[in-house]
Amino acid sequence: MFKKSKIGQTPISSSMRVFIFIWFGQLASLIGSALTNFALGVWVYQRSESVTLFALISLSGTLPGILISPVAGVLIDRWNRRQVMLLANLGAGLGTLAIAILLFVGQLKIWHLYLFTASNSTWSAFQLPAYAAATTLLVPKHHLSRASGLIHLGESIARLIAPILAGILIVVIKIQGVLQLSFATFLFALLTLLIVQFPEARTKNTGVAEISLKRGLTYGLIYIKERPGLLGLLIFLATVNFLAGIVEVLATPLVLSFTSAAMLGTIMSISGSGMLLGSLVMSTWGGAKCYINSVFRFMLLGGLCILIAGLRPEVSLFTISAFLFFFGLPIINGSIQVIFQRKVAPDIQGRLFALTNTIAGAFLPLAYIVAGPLADRVFQPLLVSNGLLAGSLGKIVGIGPGRGIGLMFIVVGTLTMLATVVAYQYLPLRLLEKQLPDA
Repeated sequence: MFKKSKIGQTPISSSMRVFIFIWFGQLASLIGSALTNFALGVWVYQRSESVTLFALISLSGTLPGILISPVAGVLIDRWNRRQVMLLANLGAGLGTLAIAILLFVGQLKIWHLYLFTASNSTWSAFQLPAYAAATTLLVPKHHLSRASGLIHLGESIARLIAPILAGILIVVIKIQGVLQLSFATFLFALLTLLIVQFPEARTKNTGVAEISLKRGLTYGLIYIKERPGLLGLLIFLATVNFLAGIVEVLATPLVLSFTSAAMLGTIMSISGSGMLLGSLVMSTWGGAKCYINSVFRFMLLGGLCILIAGLRPEVSLFTISAFLFFFGLPIINGSIQVIFQRKVAPDIQGRLFALTNTIAGAFLPLAYIVAGPLADRVFQPLLVSNGLLAGSLGKIVGIGPGRGIGLMFIVVGTLTMLATVVAYQYLPLRLLEKQLPDA
């Protein structure tokens, strides 16, 4: 068993071995979750043939985590982070086992899946911030960027292989077998967490860890508000998250307006490989010396990719844009995570990571709600054969099915780049790493 030790006294090689050991367990858990989500999504759609019911699965898997995150963050800072991760992985594993049993006895209903995804969302609200905060304790400061890259590499691997693997396994071992395999991955993740010990977060400010739950819920907001650079980063993150949410919702309808579902799957795999490559780059390169500059550069690239993807209904153009967009994503997310890990005291990182997840995540449901009506009622009518913009902008981007969504991509891409330029002009954000000392 790895020995528990104070920060700074554990050799770098030993601490990184502990982190990588845990990372393998969490990778297995991520793949298991992705297999479960894919298999159950297929099960719901095959039985209901309802896009609305299918979409409600995603919504029930998003909102509970957003709502519970502030409370989760306070509790994470009070509790041992390893125990939090153990509890979250156990909860998710037992939920998967329950669904597998219901499916096996023929009693599984769609409403059971709403409860299951809501439960998983709640467990994730504890697990993800605890994982990020624990990384700060386990990994030396100069290796944080590589650790962040490895975390996003795990997400990329799950995103890339899970749909392909699940599609094969559903045929070979059926959905019941997929759920059993997923449960086994949660057991493996639990085993890795049981073997190791985490260093404890050392509280700098007396009483911070023991403050009341009510004060704990507001402490993160006060902490961010007193640091203009971090506040600017949070506002910037929420803004671009909203814009990215619109793209996420409309990407599939846009692609299907000019190509087949089979080609959509190919594009998704290629974009996933871009994310995998970006994660590998982040984990080996470690990012630039100034992480906020990496955020600005790759966010500009992301906005440009969104704009280009909407210009013409061409598979090659969209595929290249998607690959480059997803290549930059882990570098952006990894750089932001390292900034928070370096600038926020370890004993309150649970609250801060949960706060960022809540505020940035809250804009995703809003994007999901507005994207459809904007596309159907505002943008699409502009680019039909007799639309208001058919004779002008339509000559450039085309007219007909999906071209209104293409125009939305152009607008969203432009707004993303504009938001990045405005954020760069805000000095406390641009000079965040120089002006705010490391925690």
